[in-house]
Amino acid sequence: MTAVQPKHTAASVGDTFDSLSPATDEVVGTYPVHTDADVQAAVERAREAARWWASLGFDGRAERLRKWKGVITRRLAQLCQVVRDETGKPIADAQLESVLAIEHIAWAGKHARKILGRQKRSAGLLMSNQAATVEYQPLGVVGVIGPWNYPVFTPLGSIAYALAAGNAVVFKPSEYTPGVGKWLVDAFADAVPEAPVLQLITGFGETGAALTKSGVNKIAFTGSTATGKKIMAAAADTLTPVIIEAGGKDPVLVDSDADLDAAADATVWGAFSNSGQTCIGVERVYVHEKVHDEFVAKVIAKTEGVRAGSDAGAKYGPVTMPSQLAVIRRHIADAIERGGKALVGGVDAVGDRYAQPTVLVDVPEDSEAVQEETFGPTVTIAKVRDMDEAVEKANNTKYGLGSTVFSKARGMELASRLNTGMTSINAPLSFAGIASLPFGGVGDSGFGRIHGPEGLREFARPKAIARQRFTAPIALTTFARKEKTDALVAKLITVMHGKR
Repeated sequence: MTAVQPKHTAASVGDTFDSLSPATDEVVGTYPVHTDADVQAAVERAREAARWWASLGFDGRAERLRKWKGVITRRLAQLCQVVRDETGKPIADAQLESVLAIEHIAWAGKHARKILGRQKRSAGLLMSNQAATVEYQPLGVVGVIGPWNYPVFTPLGSIAYALAAGNAVVFKPSEYTPGVGKWLVDAFADAVPEAPVLQLITGFGETGAALTKSGVNKIAFTGSTATGKKIMAAAADTLTPVIIEAGGKDPVLVDSDADLDAAADATVWGAFSNSGQTCIGVERVYVHEKVHDEFVAKVIAKTEGVRAGSDAGAKYGPVTMPSQLAVIRRHIADAIERGGKALVGGVDAVGDRYAQPTVLVDVPEDSEAVQEETFGPTVTIAKVRDMDEAVEKANNTKYGLGSTVFSKARGMELASRLNTGMTSINAPLSFAGIASLPFGGVGDSGFGRIHGPEGLREFARPKAIARQRFTAPIALTTFARKEKTDALVAKLITVMHGKR
């Protein structure tokens, strides 16, 4: 039986929808479809809560964020089960993304004061009578629209940093994972019962659109590029700034001196884990011709032990969105019709609920399987004459999210040449787990950053303050300024900056 999307059900208190297990179609929860009025009411509550939250200061917020991560950690098994129920992914994978999210909560709370607190700046010689400082103030209310593929790790990458910066948050999880969103918000309420600093709204695209138009001070969106463009267009009406973390077509480069076992293992895990439903997952591999055949053989051997299913022995679960199965099937078919070969899997590997691994070679660079985000358990492997060709082909895409390089001698050089927001060297996707590194992309992969100092600053506004310490001997900002003052300034600036 084909998996179905979340569906509406009638309810006396208003419209609701069911959250279904993608593995069984079992109803695992029922949630309200929040209207424009519901969303607006939540935002207004958040504005009041934001004032209280901001008044706590960095230390007060850090203490409450510590309580929140403590609640999540102690109830980790429960959270992982909710993730499994709504996504179908193995418990171990649910735990991995949750553990990484906990690390980010801890980092954001601990470092917010250092990154966003008042900092001295040089006033320069001409303004030496001034004391210059910059501080970062909360925006107010941040709207977060989260995805279903990593329903804990990804939205908390925005929520935790927005909270640490002093904002209240209204969170709309994906309609595929509303239960995970509710669990996270309820856990926060247990740790911070004083005010609705983090609120949940549920529903479909219309609910997300209502949040975008609600007058929040910023929107953080994770999802498809097409939806991201709609978010931007809607936000433009109110000049609401946005962070967009969209799709990717992430490459792996394998140099002739690479550790092939490590590179093959990273490729298999990066391509097939979470059923390939990873925006920073591996979709393309470019391998030096000297090691191509050996690398491909290792990938095939490692793929043999990888299987989709819902049993304990399965390495990953079902495709969460039923509509994505057709995309995966189409990309594989197009690649094969245009001369590509499926060394593992193929069109028949895509069922009505699960997609088994597919490894493709000899696929034309202009095919859908190379140019468009598949978001499924497939990978293309291409032979290149050298790493210059690998970089050229890797960069020949409208996307620019993550990338990986396997090279013993040239890792840093190659990484710096890739037109992506993030690169891992000799390990898969490690940049995502390092809380101090910014996360985000370029091109159709979006813009703005979460995580790290850059992520904290995304959710705050810089406030510049100049305080006069003593009266300047040369008065520049007055109509009483003398001609000799202007002449003196001209001589001074020539001495300072006029050298050839």
